[in-house]
Amino acid sequence: MAQNFLLEIGLEEMPAHVVSPSVAQLKDKTAAFLKDNRLDFESIETFSTPRRLGLRVNGLAEKQADIEEEAKGPAKKIALDDEGNWSKAAQGFVRGQGMTPEDIFFKEIKGVEYVHINKFIPGKEAKEVLAEMPSVIKSINFPVSMHWGSYDFKYIRPIHWLVALLGEEVVPFELLDIQTDRTSRGHRFLGQEASITSADTYEEDLRAQAVIVNSQERQDLIVAQMEALSVENNFKVIVDDELLEEVTNLVEYPTAFVGNFDQKYLDIPEEVLITSMKEHQRYFYVTNEVGQLMPHFVSVRNGNDAHIENVIKGNEKVLLARLEDAEFFFRDDKELTIAECVEKLKNVTFHEKIGSTYEKMQRTGAVAQILGQKLGLTADDLALLQRASEIYKFDLMTNMVGEFPELQGIMGEKYALMQGENPAVAKAIKEHYMPTSSEGDLPESELGAILAVADKLDSVMSFFNADMVPSGSNDPYGLRRQTYGIVRIVADREWDLPLIELYRDILETINKDSAKYGVTLSADVDSILDFIKARMKQFLSTKEIRHDIIEAVINTDEANLTTMSEAAHVLKASQSNDDFKPSIEALTRVMNLAKKGHELLEKGIHEEVEPKLFENEAEKNLHTAVAELETKAMDRTLSENYDALKALQPLIDAYFDETMVMAEDDSVKANRLRQLNKIAKIAKSIASLDLLVIK
Repeated sequence: MAQNFLLEIGLEEMPAHVVSPSVAQLKDKTAAFLKDNRLDFESIETFSTPRRLGLRVNGLAEKQADIEEEAKGPAKKIALDDEGNWSKAAQGFVRGQGMTPEDIFFKEIKGVEYVHINKFIPGKEAKEVLAEMPSVIKSINFPVSMHWGSYDFKYIRPIHWLVALLGEEVVPFELLDIQTDRTSRGHRFLGQEASITSADTYEEDLRAQAVIVNSQERQDLIVAQMEALSVENNFKVIVDDELLEEVTNLVEYPTAFVGNFDQKYLDIPEEVLITSMKEHQRYFYVTNEVGQLMPHFVSVRNGNDAHIENVIKGNEKVLLARLEDAEFFFRDDKELTIAECVEKLKNVTFHEKIGSTYEKMQRTGAVAQILGQKLGLTADDLALLQRASEIYKFDLMTNMVGEFPELQGIMGEKYALMQGENPAVAKAIKEHYMPTSSEGDLPESELGAILAVADKLDSVMSFFNADMVPSGSNDPYGLRRQTYGIVRIVADREWDLPLIELYRDILETINKDSAKYGVTLSADVDSILDFIKARMKQFLSTKEIRHDIIEAVINTDEANLTTMSEAAHVLKASQSNDDFKPSIEALTRVMNLAKKGHELLEKGIHEEVEPKLFENEAEKNLHTAVAELETKAMDRTLSENYDALKALQPLIDAYFDETMVMAEDDSVKANRLRQLNKIAKIAKSIASLDLLVIK
């Protein structure tokens, strides 16, 4: 009869951001463990609080599935000696299978008889298999781990108790010096030890000790409490999903409450107030019906509402100190000028191997101008872009950003507007950090997008130039994230930016005045291009594009990100068409022979095809079609060129039916290889079509 299995790992309080991914790992690894051990189950539920990770396996089989299989051993002539006795080979085989020679029978395979046995392995009881769960517990990975006592074992936090129940029965096993039991622990202040009656009563047994162990239930309760407070106080609580998850993982028994602060602090920029509440205190901010910030906040207590007024006063006092600091910094920063801040950046080191932040701004400005010119900005916009690049890091020298680093760029925009800068310049200052995460918001303005790409591109080039290239999981300067941001911005705006040409222009500009820019860039563009292409692969994989299509568009000489993206989407759109398979097969055959042509000819592969060497109509027809394709290629879209290539398929098939490419006459052979190379070159401008998997 199927039963339910409960596991709870009791810990000291974990960081909130670790809880959800850790319990997800526990679920996945348990499912894999049960599958590997042939224990069937219906479903797995997870439970988590700051002090515990748990799960319940529902409908767990009583025992492993039995194994009945036929095992093949050595050939009969090897299994028996000349006297008909079992050889050491045969005896070793059956011994390894846990059987005896009496179990052997012979079975003929392709005319040869082999030793066989019917092997039966009875399944173990579920309880015996579950005793190996410590291997699952130990296998969870954490961003940071610690060890305690005299143990070499590391975990996110010290383990204090283990609950393991199969139905009502304890499953005995030990981890470190902790033996499994049915005893859990309730809320640190409101509860006591809890005896878990069975796997099915887990939630209710802990609820009696002021622990809501289901994280979704806790989250729903927090939301309901905040909605009630919104109605009661006639305001709107702004519920941030990430903050909600974090708060849910900070408490075991939530009680939401309202706190207040003085109206005068609303004179501070609202981003500062929100950061003070959300990032530093884990408070939810509130607005009125038209979205204006109000002098209140909502927080969540880990406990009931007893003496809640004292909790409210304490939280208000802590926030007041933050707001007093913010008000002082804001008032003090008003006395600073942008020019003063920029001058100070000359003495701020961006990196000891690269130079100052001021020099980085100079390089970014040069890169931004090159980008702006290539993208066709007007003279007025180029001037605005130049101004933005001259000052875009100035807010690093303000008191507010020094205290609240999360406000970089945000305060830059605020202060720039206060000092009379053009709104487009101010917006670009804010947007140059975007996106701040892999899927974060992109810059809205053209100037902001160009400045963001220029800043990130300078970082990648500078660190690569200083031989500080990310390796493995090590990326201390966030170059992968920044490069992924470049890819997303370029793809979003569909910019036509050939990267090799762009890098060479940057190289020429920077190295012409390396004293001003602080570095002399290396001419090695390949490593940077490969790094950017790797991020392009990552980006395309989020668009539900087949792996082989991604490989095909990345592994070309193409260095234009927009072209790669367009090619991937064109191939994705056509992959289910009837003509996809035959056309790709034909073009792949062409490309494979073209590769041989490069190897055979070395020189002269790019010379013109000579029609006088044609020996049949198929050669003439293909040559005419390819010549027309070449003539019109520059005026066609990538999609149109791809369609024109596909249209060559019947001509290519006819060509191969009537033409021996590797002719005995060297001049004829070379001419044919040149013809195929022309087609391959056009195909390669779209993708390495020979890498596509054709089923």
